[in-house]
Order: sequence, then structure tokens, then C-alpha cells
Amino acid sequence: MSCFAQRDNMSGTNAHGESSARLLAMKGSRNWVVRNIGWLKSFMRLILGIVWLIDGSLKFSSGFVDSFPALIKSQGQPSWLQPWFNFWSSVTSANAAPFVYSIGTLEVALGAALVLGFMRKIAYLSGMVLSLLIWAIPEGFGGPYGPASTDIGTGVIYSFLFLSLIIVNTISGPSKYSLDFLIERKYPAWKRVAEFG
Repeated sequence: MSCFAQRDNMSGTNAHGESSARLLAMKGSRNWVVRNIGWLKSFMRLILGIVWLIDGSLKFSSGFVDSFPALIKSQGQPSWLQPWFNFWSSVTSANAAPFVYSIGTLEVALGAALVLGFMRKIAYLSGMVLSLLIWAIPEGFGGPYGPASTDIGTGVIYSFLFLSLIIVNTISGPSKYSLDFLIERKYPAWKRVAEFG
């Protein structure tokens, strides 16, 4: 193949041929993960969606609204973070119900979008932001940190999991095991809210 032909393929002038070549390379790979990335990324999305559905539904259990303000960890945090936690503590202790039910609704909606594979681009980005907010407010950035600290909290780990899904979907292309894939077949413009890259 000449230099010019390689450069044309690299520049994206033949996007359809390039994605077909990528799929053929993935199918011919000796790496099991690479060959099965199509259903693996859908499986990861589905499991994460079920976790968010369960987590969101638990927000609606009785007694959670009353205990929510106590979840905001201001005790033992550095003095420069105290205004942040004092603000959230005072806001949520006055009327915690709107915060708890809003968070629960967002988590259930996120879980449903993940399970169905609906608006994945928006779901992954929203999940990343929501995870970081949960980590920054009720989880107290995973702190306070000291000699007895054992982890940094789960919210930040969830945000990295969403980032991983974004990267995998960007590299491997559309997910045929999703509602988005069915919508994209009829309305190609749907890719703007569903696909990365």
C-alpha cells in the first residue's frame, strides 16, 4: 500500500471502511476480550445499571430521609473543607426529602438508561458527574483521611467505571445490544446523543 493510500485511510476519508477494518481486526484477534468486546461492554453496562437501579430504589425506603443529613461527613474533615460540608449539612437538615427523592429518581433513571442502553453518551457523562457529587457530598471525598483510613470512597470508583465505558465505547464503536442501536438504524442522527467518536 502506498504512503498516500495509508495517509488517506488514517485521515478518516474512508470512515466506513476504517470501522469495517477495525471490526475485522477485532474478530481476527487472538485476545478473547478483544474478540468479545461487543457483548462484554453491554454486560458491564447492564450490571452497572442494575446496581444503580437497586441503589436508587433504596433511597425510597422509609427512614432514609431522616438519616440523610447525618450521612454528610463533616467530622474530622480539614478546616478548609468545613464550609463545604457545613453548607450541605444545613441545606439538607432543613428539608432532606427533596434531595433524597431527587437523587433516588436520578439514580433510577440512570439505572434504567444503562440497562436499556438508552442515550448512553448522556447516561455515561451524567453517571460520572452524579458519582463525583455523591463522592464529594455524602461520602465526604472518602475522608476524613488519617492512619485508620482504608479507602477513598466508592463514588470516585464509579466515576472511573463510567470513564472506562466511555473509552471502550469510543474505541469499539456502536453497541448492537442497546436500544440506541435500534433507534440509530431508523434515525441516524440519534448517534449524537448515543455514541462517542
